[in-house]
Amino acid sequence: MRRGFPALLVLMIILLSSMLSAARYHYSYIPRQVYANQVFPVTLLATHVNKKQHIKIFYDPRSDIRPLFDKPLIQKNDGGSSLFYTFYFKAGKEDFTLPNLYIDDGERKGMIKGVYIPVAQLDFPPEKKWCGVIASDFKIRTSQVSNFDENNNLVYIIIEAHEANLEDMHIPGISEQGLEKIERNFSESVSEYYFVIPAKTEKIKFSYFNSIRGELESIDISTSYKMKTTAAQEVDLNPKDSGFTKLKKYLLILLAVFFFIMLIVKRDIFYLIIFAVTIYALIKFFMPHEKVCVSEGAKLYILPIPQSTVGTVISDRKEFPILYRYGDYYKIEYRPGLIGWIKDSDVCEN
Repeated sequence: MRRGFPALLVLMIILLSSMLSAARYHYSYIPRQVYANQVFPVTLLATHVNKKQHIKIFYDPRSDIRPLFDKPLIQKNDGGSSLFYTFYFKAGKEDFTLPNLYIDDGERKGMIKGVYIPVAQLDFPPEKKWCGVIASDFKIRTSQVSNFDENNNLVYIIIEAHEANLEDMHIPGISEQGLEKIERNFSESVSEYYFVIPAKTEKIKFSYFNSIRGELESIDISTSYKMKTTAAQEVDLNPKDSGFTKLKKYLLILLAVFFFIMLIVKRDIFYLIIFAVTIYALIKFFMPHEKVCVSEGAKLYILPIPQSTVGTVISDRKEFPILYRYGDYYKIEYRPGLIGWIKDSDVCEN
């Protein structure tokens, strides 16, 4: 008995130390309350983590409540012995309970029972112009204004937001608008949004609800037709000649006249070369646009991107001048003042 006692003591110490060093899990952040349609994080903290451990953490797949991403955002603390696992959820309109969370770290399997979260409703008077978005941050990355028809302009914006329900966005007072594209990377969301407004409108204003400050914040967008951004230059939605383009034409004409006069006076080959270059540029400017045959029933899209809103449908098979080419899209002017994009697949077959 005496000989076996030290061995038993050593075994108990080993078991106790392994229990003390085993990873531990608990929620480090769960919101006490969320708002209807709000996107929010839930964070699990794992302490005393062995670097060699492969930890599996997932919510009950049988539950109707699912995180936006099956895999969490994993962050390490400075020492690396603790890990933060962040999942993102979107609330509905009613109170709910988070699903059970299952953990398997290779040494132990466990479960953390679901947590009840109440849901509050947001409601603001019409004059506040709330667009329905709840976010911890909301910025307009770029904006572009182009001619839509004789009486209206098309405004195209790219939004960057965090913990935001951009898919629910709707600007009050605008009849034609929509979300063209949205990409979500954990808390960050980037979306492409468009709306059509009267041509005389120079600015629109709406608000979003800042979930950190707990108040509405205003967003102002200049809708002046003269406003151009880098994004607008990359995808030129405006088929009309801008003032800058006309200025270039007049400048080229003046340069051509100037170098022609200098060629006559100086009789130098240098002026002949420059004169020839300016004439070539003028020819390119004034050359008729290349034409494309569009099939009957082809859809005229507002923007040259997948799943864009359809502006109208081409009634008859007809050729149109190509105003611009972007990827698999052609920009045409269907009727005076009505401009849009057709897909390459809608081009007439020979």
